[in-house]
Amino acid sequence: MSTHSKGIAILGSTGSVGCNTLDVIARNPDQFHVVALGVNTSVKTLLKQCQQFRPQYVVVSDSRAAEQFCQSLSVLDYSPQIFTSDTGLEQIVTMPEVDCVMAAIVGAAGLPSTLAAARAGKTILLANKEALVMSGELLIATAQQHAAQLLPIDSEHNAIFQCMANCADQQVLQGVDEIILTASGGPFLNTPRESLSGVTPEQACQHPNWSMGKKISVDSATMMNKGLELIEASLLFNMNIDRVRVLIHPQSVVHALVNYKDGSMLAHMGYPDMRVPIAHAMAWPNRIQSGVQKLDLTRTHLEFMRPDLDKFPCLALAMQVQSQGQSAPTVMNAANEVAVQAFLDEQINFMQIHTVVSRVVDSMQLVAVKTLESILEVDRQARSLTHDIIRQMESL
Repeated sequence: MSTHSKGIAILGSTGSVGCNTLDVIARNPDQFHVVALGVNTSVKTLLKQCQQFRPQYVVVSDSRAAEQFCQSLSVLDYSPQIFTSDTGLEQIVTMPEVDCVMAAIVGAAGLPSTLAAARAGKTILLANKEALVMSGELLIATAQQHAAQLLPIDSEHNAIFQCMANCADQQVLQGVDEIILTASGGPFLNTPRESLSGVTPEQACQHPNWSMGKKISVDSATMMNKGLELIEASLLFNMNIDRVRVLIHPQSVVHALVNYKDGSMLAHMGYPDMRVPIAHAMAWPNRIQSGVQKLDLTRTHLEFMRPDLDKFPCLALAMQVQSQGQSAPTVMNAANEVAVQAFLDEQINFMQIHTVVSRVVDSMQLVAVKTLESILEVDRQARSLTHDIIRQMESL
């Protein structure tokens, strides 16, 4: 192991981002080593990862899965230290051996450990957009206070980061006119709006360009994912929401563009593969092999169009919510997580996801959210109200 090898903790190691991160590490073994892996329930995959990467620490959040993992340790030729408590993830990110934390746990569940990593002054590779959306400025302020570094992993935000010489340089930011995020349009880009109520969870999860988990795939289909990314970009790059916009780009080759005040426009291009932003953030400010092939421009056709906000109302809702500020993004994120699960469980139809989320946003009073406790309380109330609204709709 190189003396310059970075120690990495991967939270959500068995998900798409986690597996891609391990793939990049395997291609660059002299530069990175795995200190800790955190999962919820995927014991079988975790055991394979432990056998290959030999992490010192392992967290299995689900108690039943943790028990199963402990019973299966005999297949390993070493014994990692196991954390199974609710605070296990928060414990491993503070370990002195950890230089970087890949925060890839989907949804609100990833916020406490991401904040803990920020308080510990770690370099945070931020793949969990919900953590930033629901915490507003708390995560950014905590990172600044403790000299932690936030590097974006979302392909769009990482692309913005690359299109700016140094996103922390205020002189560069002052020269930016607007940020443009691209969106593939998801599986229903060409589906008539009147047909969307009848689409199935299986159809919603069939993304044309990216391989992702169910929750983020549904978010992409509703374009709520792009709405969350708008909010994240506004926070990460200190931009008013009216200076962040979205263009539909079905090929997913251009991941973001930055318009500068002098008329220049910089675009980041690459094949749609998460290993590109992961490798960039892991090695920043250097470059390493990601395993992704070079883009062949002679075989690449690019097209762009404006999003249809009537067909994808979740995108418009996110823009409204970020303008409202305070607890509104936290409420929207919580309601969306519950509504998406209800759609996957076939309790509501596809278009009712927006109906449910917008009702919750309209029903809850705006409050200041400046602490983890206040954020989690708003999150709890919003989830409870969302469940109530879904039950009311089912009984009609």
